[in-house]
Amino acid sequence: MKSALSARFGFLVNEVSRLYSQQFDRLAREQLGLSQAQCRLLATLAWHDGEDAMSQAELAHKSGLTPMAVATMCDRLGAAGWIERRPHPEDRRVNRLHIKPAARKALDRALGIGDELTAGTLAGLSASERTQLLALLGKVRQRLLTINETEGAAK
Repeated sequence: MKSALSARFGFLVNEVSRLYSQQFDRLAREQLGLSQAQCRLLATLAWHDGEDAMSQAELAHKSGLTPMAVATMCDRLGAAGWIERRPHPEDRRVNRLHIKPAARKALDRALGIGDELTAGTLAGLSASERTQLLALLGKVRQRLLTINETEGAAK
């Protein structure tokens, strides 16, 4: 059964993702004091900072997490000085989330952790194989995005 599962695309992709995530989470906690989930939230906020700043509800939707999970993480990130909440200029019921400069530096370090982990993970592959792997995964991702859009439009 074990060998049959390891040859299945869905199992293999999920297992690689799980193992990679565990390693990244361990390294990020050790080196930054941040979890992988917190790094992802900070990255999303950094991408949408400024005029595009998001609310917690928008962040939950973009990150695929529950509003409660995002609220808890934002409370922790805010208390630690990584993010700040500012009132929405037109809707006083909503706060916009902004990433602080220290969090941007930590996010740069998190990207470095990811780069080092990726390099170590793919060390057994030739440069050509790494390029091919990323290209093929990109095609699979694009296909899944297309399927999701098509199915979403049909509903």
